[in-house]
Amino acid sequence: MKQVQLITDGACLGNPGPGGWAAILRCGPHTKEMYGSSRHTTNNRMELAGAIEGLRALREICAVEIVTDSKYLKNGITEWIQKWKRNGWETASKKPVVNQDLWTALDALVARHTVNWVWTKGHASHGDNNRADELATTAARSQSFSAGYKTEPQTPDYDLNE
Repeated sequence: MKQVQLITDGACLGNPGPGGWAAILRCGPHTKEMYGSSRHTTNNRMELAGAIEGLRALREICAVEIVTDSKYLKNGITEWIQKWKRNGWETASKKPVVNQDLWTALDALVARHTVNWVWTKGHASHGDNNRADELATTAARSQSFSAGYKTEPQTPDYDLNE
């Protein structure tokens, strides 16, 4: 099984506002940087997008270490999601889970792989996390996508549906 490191980040200019996501994939000597944008979204949706898009890029089952500076992302997928599913996608306070569409997509992608989640402090000394932040922020500002990025019918919509 291939060993892959996926470093993700999300950015939003305003919250909500124009957003960007980034994913850096490392496998042995190979590195792939990906990024994309959304016109009207939130920071949390972009954090989820980085992880979803990074995992979507994997074409075979892998052992994946996902590095994120988002406690929302890490805690949501490793701690909260099982309770949400048991509670019919309601929080402990009986409110609908925000971003359920993206949590569902991420959950399905995570289930395909062996995943280990690692949290790192944002804007600190983690070089790949800093690079992912730079890519996500640039994508948010320029509303751009990395070369070769393709959507597919199952690609989630990262814009807010307000």
